[in-house]
Amino acid sequence: MSPRNQSRVTEFILLGIGNLYGANIVLFVLFLSIFLLTVTGNVLIILLVLCSNHLQSPMYFFLSHLSFADILLSTNTVPNMLGAILLGGKIITLLGCLTQFYIISGTTVTECFLLSVMSYDRYLAICNPLRYTSIMSYKCRVYLSTWPWMVGFLINLTAVILIYNFQFCDGNIIDHFYCDLSPLQKLSCSNTFLTEFIVFVFSTPIFICPCGFIIVTYVYIFLTILRIPSTTGRQKTFSTCSSHLLVVGTFYGTLITKYMIPSMGHSLLVNKIISLLHTVFTPLLNPIIYSLRNQDIKAALKKTFVG
Repeated sequence: MSPRNQSRVTEFILLGIGNLYGANIVLFVLFLSIFLLTVTGNVLIILLVLCSNHLQSPMYFFLSHLSFADILLSTNTVPNMLGAILLGGKIITLLGCLTQFYIISGTTVTECFLLSVMSYDRYLAICNPLRYTSIMSYKCRVYLSTWPWMVGFLINLTAVILIYNFQFCDGNIIDHFYCDLSPLQKLSCSNTFLTEFIVFVFSTPIFICPCGFIIVTYVYIFLTILRIPSTTGRQKTFSTCSSHLLVVGTFYGTLITKYMIPSMGHSLLVNKIISLLHTVFTPLLNPIIYSLRNQDIKAALKKTFVG
């Protein structure tokens, strides 16, 4: 191996989405608009939860944490993608690349656990309403919203440290719009088996356990709703958790497609599209779903802007 290839790579070039066939400006404007809407929508939800007296229940407290995670995911991904679209590529340092990977993976794991916490909140509110207020105290809310962040970002430290020790000798061009584990492994000439094994061991229960917990809680929720005698009562009760159910469906739908289904059958373009759904469109959908389907948020928006 030549000395040039043995030297440590200190920066990478993100190619972005790929050959855009002259549509760079159109896509730049499109994704910039989506990015601005995403940040504005999620910031608005956080401000409404902080300021509105109608949104002081635990459900909205957890929703504000989910919105903050979406802001982190979007702001950590889209600006580099916009630069790559406009310039045909974006230079990112090794430290910047590792930081981007750490924040994306950390927020993804955090959202997995936050969604399971939100399903537990809906379970208590619907299946055990008499004890809901006493169980879901402010101290309990803080605890349930803090540990997903701690677990999400502590677990991913191991992978970041292992990736930092990779030797990159197959170039520094990443054919993607952000630093993900798979393209970094392809560029590395180190033995990545340990990293792959550790990531698999940690990621499988991280995705499956919260998803399984959410399914179990919603089975109990649906059984409780079916026991409500009136149709109006059933519809009203289901409406309190329908937004969360839609968010869970979109989030886990993209994650399962991206990480659980073997990527060997996916083309590079398909992988990029799935990544776009996860990092760009899902953070936009969350505030839209809650704004359109949740009466409390719609009322808070009306009171704030209409008076």
